[in-house]
Amino acid sequence: MAPPLYRGRFAPTPSGPLHFGSLVAAMASYLDACAHGGEWLVRMEDVDPPRVAPGAADRILHTLELYGFQWHSPVMYQSRRGAAYCAALAELQRLGQVYRCICSRKTLTENARRGVDGLVYPGACRALNLDTKHAGMRFRMPAGRAIFDDAIQGRVACDLVTECGDFILQRADGVYSYQLAVTVDDAEQGISHVVRGADLLTSTPRQIALQQALGLPAVRYAHLPVALDEHGDKLSKQTLATAIDAADPLPALKIAACFLGLMPPAGLANPDEFWRWAVAAWPSRIARPVRGYRPTPCNS
Repeated sequence: MAPPLYRGRFAPTPSGPLHFGSLVAAMASYLDACAHGGEWLVRMEDVDPPRVAPGAADRILHTLELYGFQWHSPVMYQSRRGAAYCAALAELQRLGQVYRCICSRKTLTENARRGVDGLVYPGACRALNLDTKHAGMRFRMPAGRAIFDDAIQGRVACDLVTECGDFILQRADGVYSYQLAVTVDDAEQGISHVVRGADLLTSTPRQIALQQALGLPAVRYAHLPVALDEHGDKLSKQTLATAIDAADPLPALKIAACFLGLMPPAGLANPDEFWRWAVAAWPSRIARPVRGYRPTPCNS
């Protein structure tokens, strides 16, 4: 029997222009899909309206095109996927995996302990069976451990209750959470492999728990070391990372390739030549990137 089709994806939040850290994630996921003869999709994670910058999604897509990325299938927008998230939430409610929560951020800060990714919800509303409509909806985390083999980080294990805890699926204002949206969308799009930054490694146990609760297919993960600025901070829109130059893609493509452990030859003249070389150079497994931001290309 033939192995399942490889389907990867790049899923930026359109809160600003594409920066170097996003380019690294896009390149790694794209090259791994191409090297496996698979498909690569683009999804806009615009589920949280306050984080979305007007016009950013179109600018990101335009930049990806100028840089030579080619994706299969139309772009998915989370802002148009409310019905799918509602259905998943209803199924979790039917399974008894959801409860209403009215705890404020202050209550959480004062009573919670720290886990693998911020504060672990102390469970104040877990057994109250609240019926109010003005409440968030939390996932009732099952006991046990999430264990998975990351293509870059190795074997990862997390105690779901003590290290992650019950997490929000839908806020009191009706906005669905990143964790729910990503899990539902990956299944809907048939994503088999996720290549993304290591800053999202701690989200993976939550997504695995949701996959298992909803009976969705498992996904294989590879979490890249994040690109850092000169101060050692992660390159992101929050740290005012500079947008990559849409008018001159080749230098940034070479820098990203260096970050991913590849060594572009000096003779590459344009993005088309770069991609032909990069797909051939990409190993059958994920390359192990160098941690840190490289400010200049490997070759001039």
